[in-house]
Parts: sequence; C-alpha cells; structure tokens
Amino acid sequence: MTGITIDGIEIDRDLAAEPAAVFSAWTTPQHFARWFGGKDVEVPLTTLEFVAEPGRTWAAQMVLPNGATIDWAGDFIEVVPDRRLVFTLTDRPAEPTRAKIVVELTAIADGTRLHFMQETPGFTPEQQQGLIAGWQSFIDELERIATE
Repeated sequence: MTGITIDGIEIDRDLAAEPAAVFSAWTTPQHFARWFGGKDVEVPLTTLEFVAEPGRTWAAQMVLPNGATIDWAGDFIEVVPDRRLVFTLTDRPAEPTRAKIVVELTAIADGTRLHFMQETPGFTPEQQQGLIAGWQSFIDELERIATE
C-alpha cells in the first residue's frame, strides 16, 4: 500500500535492484548524499555525519536549488543488513521530537520490494501527501544508484 495510515505514511515500491544494493544505497554515506532530497538537492559530504549502526546519531544538511539549507538529524535504531533499517529524523535538530522511519526490504523475482513507513504526528493530509511525493522522488534517485 502507498498512502496515509493512522500513524503516518507508507510507500511500497518494487525496485530493479537486489536487496544488498538497495540497502547499500540507504546506508552508505556517499550514496545517501546523492539521493536524499532528490535529484535537484545537494547534500555535501562535508555536512554529512552518517554511520548506520544502532545507537549512532546522524546529521546532514540539504542545499536546495535556491541556496536555502535544511539541517537534518536523527538516530539509528535498528540495522539489519539487506533487510531492515529503522531510524529517526527531524528538520529541527535542536528539538527532541523525531519521526521514526522503518524501511523493510524483501527479495522478489526482479529485485527488491521496498516497504517504507514514516510517522507523521501533527501533519495535515495535504502535508502527508506532499511527504509521500517527496519520498517517491527520493526513492527514484535511490533506485538509480542501486542499479548502477
């Protein structure tokens, strides 16, 4: 299912890459910097602190096409290579509230089924739809990287 749930949003996508390649695109700093934010956004490696291990924090800065920046932060909760990634994120690093994201990867005949869930407390349905659209564009870029 792709859409709005009681707790947030979900996205299901079939990707033309093996689970190991998809997982690597999610968890390798150089890959993450290329897809996070989509094709028109830059995440300079110099701003990225990203080691996908449980208990570690992460931080990144997006540079938008107009030059504005967004600071991101979160924590890695669960990392199961090639199968599952659970982490948090926020675009307000000084505040303690973080949204939880769960990424589950399942091998299928032609690649990987990605199941993505994000909590969206306080979001309006319009904001949730915008979030789905944004993550879909991020996942488009992630798939390009995973199939290189």
